[in-house]
Amino acid sequence: MSVPLQTLVSRRPYLSIVVPAFNEEAVIGRFIDSVRGDVERSGLTWESIIVDDGSADRTREIVRATALDDARIRLVAAPHRGKGAAVRQGLVAAHGQWVLMADADLSMPWDNLSRFLDAAAEPGGAQVIIGSREAPGAERIGESRARRVSGRIFNALVRLFAVPGIRDSQCGYKMLSAEAVSALAPHLTIDGFAFDVELLYLARLAGFRIREVGIVCHCRQDSRVRVRAGLASVLDVLRIRMKARPLSRELVRRASRSPHAALSDPD
Repeated sequence: MSVPLQTLVSRRPYLSIVVPAFNEEAVIGRFIDSVRGDVERSGLTWESIIVDDGSADRTREIVRATALDDARIRLVAAPHRGKGAAVRQGLVAAHGQWVLMADADLSMPWDNLSRFLDAAAEPGGAQVIIGSREAPGAERIGESRARRVSGRIFNALVRLFAVPGIRDSQCGYKMLSAEAVSALAPHLTIDGFAFDVELLYLARLAGFRIREVGIVCHCRQDSRVRVRAGLASVLDVLRIRMKARPLSRELVRRASRSPHAALSDPD
C-alpha cells in the first residue's frame, strides 16, 4: 500500500473516520485506541468523528475525555434519531479527502483498510468504495445462519428495487471521496438502517462509480438490528425509490463538475 506524498504534508487529513455510536461504552475506548494505534501506523493523516446518537450510558463522556487530549478525535453530540441520522451528521462534519464510515465494535479489523486505500488509488477509480461480505476475498466470522439468510433476503430486495448489482449494501464500512460526500450528504433523509441503500441509490443516480471490496467481518452477536427495524428498513427501501428520483438531475449536475466522477461499477 502506497500513501500519496500530499497525505503527509497537507493540513487536511487524508482520512476522516465517521463512527455512529449508541450506548457503546463497552467498546468505544478500544475503538479509539485502535485508530490511534493501527491507523496511525499506516502513515495516513486522519481524524475520527464519533457521533453519539443520544446514548444513555458513558459513551459521550469517554469520547469527550479522549478528545481533550487528542484534537484528531472529535465528538458530535446528537439526540437519538437512528444510525442513518448519526452517519449523516458525521459526513457533514468530516474534513478528509476520503471519508470512511466505520462501526464502533471493530467488526472489520484495520488490516482491511489497505483494500479501500488501494481501490481509491487506482487511476480513474471509484469514488464510493464499499466493504462487502459477499465480494471476492470476503470472510465472515461468527455469523449465525439466521442472520446470514435474513441479510441475503434483504440484499435481494435492495438489488431488485434500488441498486442492482450491489452484492452487500449493508456492511457498515464504506469510504467516499470528499466530492461524493459533498454531493450526496445534503440529500440523505433516512434515519434508520436503510440509509446505506439511499446513499448507494443516490450515488448511482449521480454517476459516481461504486466498487465493492471483499473484507473480513467479525459479526457482532448482540446485533442492534431487530425484526421490527428490519421491516421498517424494507419499507424505507421502497420509499427511497419513490422520493429520491426527483433529485437525480441535481445530483448528476453536481457530480458532473467533479473530474473524478464516473459511471457506477458494482464490481
